Amino acid sequence: MPTVRDVRAKAGEEPITMLTAYDAPTAAIVDEAGVDIILVGDSLGNTSMGYETTLPVTVDDMARHTGAVARATEDALVVADMPFLSVGVDEAASLENAGRMLQEEDAHAVKLECGPHTVELTEKMVQLGIPVMAHLGLTPQHVNQYGGYPRQGTDQEAAERILELAEAHEEAGAFSLVLEHVPSNLAGEVTEAIDIPTIGIGAGPDCDGQVLVVDDAVGLSEWTPSFSKQFGNVRAEMESAIGAYVSAVESGEFPAEKHGHEESTLDDLY
Repeated sequence: MPTVRDVRAKAGEEPITMLTAYDAPTAAIVDEAGVDIILVGDSLGNTSMGYETTLPVTVDDMARHTGAVARATEDALVVADMPFLSVGVDEAASLENAGRMLQEEDAHAVKLECGPHTVELTEKMVQLGIPVMAHLGLTPQHVNQYGGYPRQGTDQEAAERILELAEAHEEAGAFSLVLEHVPSNLAGEVTEAIDIPTIGIGAGPDCDGQVLVVDDAVGLSEWTPSFSKQFGNVRAEMESAIGAYVSAVESGEFPAEKHGHEESTLDDLY
């Protein structure tokens, strides 16, 4: 079984790869490709559930998708994203919600969108055996506070706050840190300052690893952020295949004789 120690050990050898997945077929492909970490992101609200933000995603949603991903994964570390208001409001509820992802859905760790309020919570979770991946910089669950998804840590005070929180979460026991949409030089300084691996998304090349939303990486999304990159064009392939299916049905080409069979014993029915 993969462990958080494997992730920390690899950070000193070669870059860590992480992608999101939200269902079993995708998780199996990502796992077979050799990705180190599969993040069951609350981004499923945008990619799979049709929401404009991640805020409507529930603990039950995350549990259902985490279980699907975990059942299809053999080698990658599976990390469950904790959705809006599932942690940080009440300690007992926070621990129960996070623990559920490991106990019932077979995740290996959870990810928290972090702030000062998650330092003690991280320490408590780690003490109870719940590995924590911290997340700083752009935290999408704060979209209403930000007024969108702007780059974070762009002035001295904000950058210092991110660095301080990174160090605090490392001390609290987090095994890794996602840095999202921050200046690359800030990400480099944070990576240099802490011993746990950093995983960047829109944070430049100096992190210990990188993460992308799988829909963006394979070219399924209609829109991708400027810091992302498409490594394929799955959307075009799907449009072509589905268009061909519609045409074949409408023309009578499908199904052909080979796509079905006749049962001779049923001849007397008519």
